Amino acid sequence: MTTVQDRPTIGAIEHASRDEISALQLDRLRWSLQHAYDNVPHYRASFDAVGVHPSDLRDLADLAKFPFTAKADLRANYPYGMFAVPHEKISRIHASSGTTGRPTVVGYTTRDLDHWADLVARSLYAAGVRAGDKVHVAYGYGLFTGGLGAHYGAERLGATVIPMSGGMTDRQVQLIEDFRPDAIMVTPSYMLTLVDAMVAKGIDPAATSLRTGVFGAEPWTEQMRVEIEQQLAIDAVDIYGLSEVMGPGVAMECIETKDGLHIWEDHFYPEIVDPVTGDVLPDGEEGELVFTSLTKEAFPIVRYRTRDLTRLLPGTARTMRRMQKITGRTDDMIILRGVNLFPTQIEELILTIPALAPQFQCVLARPGRMDTLTVRVEARGEATNEDHAAAAASLQKLVKNRIGVTIAVEVLEPTSLERSIGKARRLIDNRPTG
Repeated sequence: MTTVQDRPTIGAIEHASRDEISALQLDRLRWSLQHAYDNVPHYRASFDAVGVHPSDLRDLADLAKFPFTAKADLRANYPYGMFAVPHEKISRIHASSGTTGRPTVVGYTTRDLDHWADLVARSLYAAGVRAGDKVHVAYGYGLFTGGLGAHYGAERLGATVIPMSGGMTDRQVQLIEDFRPDAIMVTPSYMLTLVDAMVAKGIDPAATSLRTGVFGAEPWTEQMRVEIEQQLAIDAVDIYGLSEVMGPGVAMECIETKDGLHIWEDHFYPEIVDPVTGDVLPDGEEGELVFTSLTKEAFPIVRYRTRDLTRLLPGTARTMRRMQKITGRTDDMIILRGVNLFPTQIEELILTIPALAPQFQCVLARPGRMDTLTVRVEARGEATNEDHAAAAASLQKLVKNRIGVTIAVEVLEPTSLERSIGKARRLIDNRPTG
């Protein structure tokens, strides 16, 4: 089997010139397309169906000639149809939850796992974590890629790992108090749950040992960053990944700038496409994020449509391009009476109202002929009943003025909404399916 070329040193490639990065990408992209074509029947069939061959890739722009890969393709080839190496070469298998259908199953060779650990280590270093730091990992372990991806990356960096996993909120708080970690890796919504638990125990969240939070697995806003940083007196930075492409560590926000996530372009080639037409958009324009893997042996992925909406921007702290924080997903977009909106837009507005906490849900219903949206949001502990009514009216007005739709608002007592140990469930669709 052909193998990818040796990895360049981490520090050097992060600051390589754009010409050097592009040359490396082209070389690795040629290998990856040929590897997929030769070893995955789905890719051979899809390439042949549109009349393209890996040899047609003469420059990076030629990637647009190749077909997209969607989650439906992965599910159609469940469980092992997308693997490009024999099973005896597979060192680990991960999978999605499969809550909306068959799970997507991904495999890793030993070299794939080595790359993954390197990239998470690189990401943590960019977040300000250093060898010898203690890292509390509260992402779920198991088939979900978050926990083990974070774990092995932190170990590769030389950090001490506290492998807590998700759930057991009181135990999480106790270990943060007792073990005194320097950094935590967790979803931002569950971090807020931990903050609530600290306050309930009489612990000042800003007085813990934590100095860095590495948050991912769900969209979160700049307003949420401010909330977390003020509550905990830490630096909050964003990490991006998805199991179909690798797991956590595909892109990372740098602590020096906090201005978007640098994509590790030596391993992943990004594109932004129009979500409707599929046309490639120039850097700077918002659209759907698409990834092609450059070094993956077990599970090469070609032009995978992530459904995440963002834009590509020039590098700052590193020379590799940045992606703007995810603003939403094409599959969580709410269309209400002809207006498109995302839960993150609601979150931004909630966090401008002092009486409201960042725990909320958007509930869609259809009591008659028209869809309705009710935002159920918790009040902060010190808010009075009069504050609740005023906050509800303020949020309704902000949504009407800024987004252009009329919604209902229910302000709830603190801790009324169910807490998730992983990704927060922000959208509940109660509309009839018939």
